[in-house]
Amino acid sequence: MSADLISLFTATFVTFFVLIDALGVAPVFATLTAQGNAAYRRQMAFKSIFVASIIIFGFAFGGAWLLNAMHISIDAFRAAGGILLFLIALDMVFEKRTERREHRAEEHLDSHNADPEPDDISVFPLGIPMVAGPGSIATAMFYMSEKSDWVEKGVVLSAIGLNLLLTLVIFLIAGPLVRMMGASVAGALTRILGVILAALSVQLLIDGIQGAFGI
Repeated sequence: MSADLISLFTATFVTFFVLIDALGVAPVFATLTAQGNAAYRRQMAFKSIFVASIIIFGFAFGGAWLLNAMHISIDAFRAAGGILLFLIALDMVFEKRTERREHRAEEHLDSHNADPEPDDISVFPLGIPMVAGPGSIATAMFYMSEKSDWVEKGVVLSAIGLNLLLTLVIFLIAGPLVRMMGASVAGALTRILGVILAALSVQLLIDGIQGAFGI
């Protein structure tokens, strides 16, 4: 593999690792599946990643067609994506994103408190929007839309797939992992990843502006 492809894989992997934030979602997954047994937790982990994969890869393959149909240039999409990712990064740095996830989990548990059996949470809220959120969907569209070579597209898809596989593993060991990390470590990791995402988003915005205005 050439240096350019390795660089592309690394950039894509890091971006999606930060966007999906599996370490940040793990405590929410553990909370939502606490009422079920081990088989239920495994089922929810596999189904949620399956649902998220269909959504992310679906938009990754259909993104270019959608942009062309709406007459949106890749530079405009790059700039808009940079702004969106920067807002997500701000939420991560100030832990607003974590608060919303926890609030959504609490609401879901409260509304299904009287259920005799654990509810199927694989589609919502796990698959969407916790794993396949607006940021990861838009970024998948962007990375695939700007690549014309199928080797590069394959590198992007493999980086996304590896992230989803890693998220699945983290979900499967969420209980012990959360106990080992603790709330303070998970919060610190989310903030660090937020700073990294902010830098990536600013670079996307700069590239989009430069491309749009031919600077």
